[in-house]
Amino acid sequence: MSTATSDSADDANDGGLSPAMHERVLDALGVAIASGRLGPGSRLTLEGLQQEYGVSRTVARDTMKVLESMNLVYSRRRVGIVVQSPERWNVYDPKLVRWRLASERRAQQYASLTELRIAVEPIAAAGAARRASAAERSQLVELAADLRRLGEAGELEAFLAADIAYHRLVLTSCGNEMFSSLEGMVAEVLTSRTKQGLMPFKPRPEALDAHEAVAAAVAGGDATAAETAMHHILDEVRNAMGLH
Repeated sequence: MSTATSDSADDANDGGLSPAMHERVLDALGVAIASGRLGPGSRLTLEGLQQEYGVSRTVARDTMKVLESMNLVYSRRRVGIVVQSPERWNVYDPKLVRWRLASERRAQQYASLTELRIAVEPIAAAGAARRASAAERSQLVELAADLRRLGEAGELEAFLAADIAYHRLVLTSCGNEMFSSLEGMVAEVLTSRTKQGLMPFKPRPEALDAHEAVAAAVAGGDATAAETAMHHILDEVRNAMGLH
């Protein structure tokens, strides 16, 4: 049977479940690579993935395409599929961030991401104070108020959603497209802290104060105050994570 015919049969046999199967295999392999359990130079085959995960060749092939697009693996004729060295990975990809935070190397990933946030978000807050639209300034103030209300009530899931929206808005309203592109990565960090129980049941009052201070400074067009207040937010994050 030709490859095209075989793949068509596989598609039919997937019965519409291939997206779920694809995500399951992708997450399993992503975490294995991110953790180092599948180290650089490890070789994979489509046939091996089919047998190990009980999926079709189509699902196995599509999974490898995603990993290759992230530079986690490369494929060559007569060589197969090979895991790449970490320095070649697309480390800003939100999926890879999620996998690294789910792996045994989460501490190193939290440290790297927190340092990146410290470098970027205060400058983004200053940019938002200079360039955000009136609607964006108003929305940030509203989100800060939501964070206060939800945080004091201990509603962590709703607080997480508002916190993601808040930090995304700072990044997307700052006028720097390179900073804006990091919003998915920051969302993964915030989600992981909550899901892994690394957030207190009620956020510290100082953190809520700092979020309101950033929003007020952005709304008032005070770039210096916005930058300083965002530093306070991230100092609290660094201390909470035990990063020094």
